[in-house]
Amino acid sequence: MKELVEYIARQLVENPDEVVVTEKEQSDRILVELQVARDDMGRVIGKGGRVANSVRILLRVAAAREGKRAALNIVEP
Repeated sequence: MKELVEYIARQLVENPDEVVVTEKEQSDRILVELQVARDDMGRVIGKGGRVANSVRILLRVAAAREGKRAALNIVEP
């Protein structure tokens, strides 16, 4: 899951070296946290949150294929 979010985020931002993705596994859920440079927040969130929601959907689908649940949290720098 971490690799998927990291790949997508690096393709979206202007500063791919500042992309930090952490993964925390809880009992039945995986929490993926994404942190990008302040200038790239708009690119990751998108207009009306559309890009962020699309990434969340892709993450949920990938997790469902493994029989797990996942959530994405975008952390402000």
